[in-house]
Amino acid sequence: MKLLVINPNISIDVTALIEREARRSISTCTELTMATAPFGVAYIETRAEAQIGGYAAMQIAAEKYEGHDAVMVAAFGDPGLTALREILPIPVVGMTEAALVSACQQGSRFSVIAISQRIQAWYRETIAGYGFSDRLASIRALDEPLAHIGRVQEDQGERLVALAERAVRDDGADVLILAGAPLAGLARDVATRLPVPTLDGVTCALHQAQAMVNLGAPAPSAGSFAALPSKPCLGLPEKLVQLVGRQVLTNRI
Repeated sequence: MKLLVINPNISIDVTALIEREARRSISTCTELTMATAPFGVAYIETRAEAQIGGYAAMQIAAEKYEGHDAVMVAAFGDPGLTALREILPIPVVGMTEAALVSACQQGSRFSVIAISQRIQAWYRETIAGYGFSDRLASIRALDEPLAHIGRVQEDQGERLVALAERAVRDDGADVLILAGAPLAGLARDVATRLPVPTLDGVTCALHQAQAMVNLGAPAPSAGSFAALPSKPCLGLPEKLVQLVGRQVLTNRI
């Protein structure tokens, strides 16, 4: 089995964190291909940044998906996830959706622990879009600037644990989700310090990607995720054209 793991932001340090946790979550017969966005932002925390990250993920997937059995979007908030499901003939999983589904299998209400205050609005909208708002106990987030996105765990680990403890004590969380690729692996490290199950989106997504491949469901030929209609397009990378438009426009309409 071969999995393509896409970090839709430009932080190579974060890709390294994702890969370290991903290799703990795959079976011995699974291979990983790691990819980092060639353009965009250091980490995604707004709607606008998510749009940029989603387009970067689409470009990477179009160029690299062939020869892989599934794709994982390795950013909380799942930028580009549903678009990738429309254009790719293989399973696509995202950290957020995977973590939310896993959390709801382990408790009635979950809390999300995040790396910034600004990120909360996008997270709430993403959770609502997946239909899990009624299960959300709280989102608790760090309230100070991040010195280095690749060192959030070292710099802010104790504060993140304290936020998680408050989510259980004050908000009634049955399950905790440590959100965001910069926190990849932290749940594994602090699980014994927290009184309820604590989940990592990378771990959840990798396990679900492997399960989806093993399920062997065929790509849809009807419905809203069937192949896109053919139409002219302009200015897109060649590989993306093949998936999205399939008609190269040499002159403007």
